[in-house]
Amino acid sequence: MADLFVCLTFDHDNTSSAISRGQTSPTLISRGDFGIPAAQRILRLLNEQRIPTTWFIPGHTIDSYPSCVAAVHAAGHEIGNHGWTHRVPSTLGPEGEEQELIRGNESIMRLTGKAPRGYRSPAWDLSDVSVDLLMKHGFVYDSSMMGHDYIPYQARKGDRIELLEPLEFGPDTPLVEMPISWALDDHPHFEYSRSPQGILPGGMNARLVIENFVNEFKYMKKYYDWGILTYTFHPHVIGRGHRMFMLEHMIDVLKREGANFVTMETAVGEYKARYPNGVTLRGR
Repeated sequence: MADLFVCLTFDHDNTSSAISRGQTSPTLISRGDFGIPAAQRILRLLNEQRIPTTWFIPGHTIDSYPSCVAAVHAAGHEIGNHGWTHRVPSTLGPEGEEQELIRGNESIMRLTGKAPRGYRSPAWDLSDVSVDLLMKHGFVYDSSMMGHDYIPYQARKGDRIELLEPLEFGPDTPLVEMPISWALDDHPHFEYSRSPQGILPGGMNARLVIENFVNEFKYMKKYYDWGILTYTFHPHVIGRGHRMFMLEHMIDVLKREGANFVTMETAVGEYKARYPNGVTLRGR
């Protein structure tokens, strides 16, 4: 029987992502506040389904909504670092990026009593120094890159990228990459937003989006005898009633299809057991 794993992950941003972009009107803040009732609904569903998950939580959310995040921790879910302010690492410079990691870790340790094992970049945009910083601060895995869909791999550093030259791949590192995809993220499908940069329409039919999500697992099942598929949700997005019905439906279907639901930390352990020398992702 194939060993097929699913990681349900939740980026518990609440208001942090809006504030980091300067969107602080009462209505925009209230959209983040919806993460409070949404998290309660999600935790109830996960408890009913007996599913362990991983929540990437900015320090801003931890420190601003303590009872909300305490419920996540009390339910036994893994908590990973998602920065502190939800600012994009590639815009901060090395010192600013490191301070985000440190402050985010401090918030998590006050909540859980231990340092996080995993990291996910706000907006999934790492900098040239991110991998080195993550290893410096003891992270085991990152979940911000998109080089595969079903197989984790070793994060590289130091690629040489020149417009008119072939890409020169840098060396692999001990940091495990747990790949993600915008296609398996609820936010671009569902969340309407309006900004000077443009309009994100959102509002997609939840049934059709979840059908796409399920088919990603079915493809893995058909062509792979081992793999890990990661889904990304945001409580204030997926927590709407009609979407919660579809999330519950997705979990039921994946269970019937043979999915093993695990935290990302557990999935990394499965990867290391399967590939003790790691997986290299490079073109040559």
